Amino acid sequence: MANKKIDQEPLAEYLVHIKIERDLAENSVKSYQRDIQQYIQFLEEQGIYDWNKIDRYDIILFLQKLKEQGKSDNSIIRMTSSLRQYHQFIRQEKITKNDPMQYVETPKKAEVLPKVLSLNEVEQLLETPDVETFIGLRDRAILEVMYASGLRISELVHLRMDELHLTMGFIQTVGKGNKERIIPIGDEAKNWLNEYLEDSRPIFASKVSEESPFVFLNARGRGLTRQGVWKNLKQIVQKAGIKQNVTPHMLRHSFATHLLENGADLRIVQELLGHSDISTTQIYTHITKTRMRNVYEQYHPRALKED
Repeated sequence: MANKKIDQEPLAEYLVHIKIERDLAENSVKSYQRDIQQYIQFLEEQGIYDWNKIDRYDIILFLQKLKEQGKSDNSIIRMTSSLRQYHQFIRQEKITKNDPMQYVETPKKAEVLPKVLSLNEVEQLLETPDVETFIGLRDRAILEVMYASGLRISELVHLRMDELHLTMGFIQTVGKGNKERIIPIGDEAKNWLNEYLEDSRPIFASKVSEESPFVFLNARGRGLTRQGVWKNLKQIVQKAGIKQNVTPHMLRHSFATHLLENGADLRIVQELLGHSDISTTQIYTHITKTRMRNVYEQYHPRALKED
């Protein structure tokens, strides 16, 4: 009995199938192979040697064992997907009559709350660029606009001069799904943007024969790239002494969170962010509740029980 093994010929056929018919990369094929071999080893340890003898409880036991071994939720979700595809294949190929994965639900991905900056950190960040220089003035305008509007990084770098309506106090942008939206912009951001447009941008634009239509330019007069904004932000964060790993998207998260913390309506924040589904915006209500609880526990004299 100890020498019995599960027939691995179906696995060999499956690997050929995903490599040739699904055109998966070599690394992906190897990943699937590792997953299924780990599964096979578990089945053999349980004394199961026939693909037809596997039921949903064997699979649930296997996934539970992975969790006990400390595997992450994402690893278990990936394994579940590997098993689901493999069992579908061996059933289609008539290697087995049943598909036990039909009755196994994919675990839900753990919800990761977006990271946000505190108001103090936002102030630190905004005040760091040296506005006495053309580059510093541009960077201050970029940070002010991102925090004031919640623009995605792609929307920021593609923002065009004809989409600015500063006398009326708003900008327009085209976001995901080619959806246009109008976003109000506060006086502080508007003032810094106007300063950049008057002082820095003409200097940058003069470096090229044909002026770029984009608002934010690099020192050579061309439109900024996502990578360029990332690189500049990283340097500003380091100079500001902020310990968090700040990303452009974190400014968008901070924009939404700070609005809700100050009483903004969820539907309005949804419109400002350009979310098609309000459930996407609701993640920010979880952040505000978490932050509220942390503040309460930190400052209320009777929040925590003494040992």
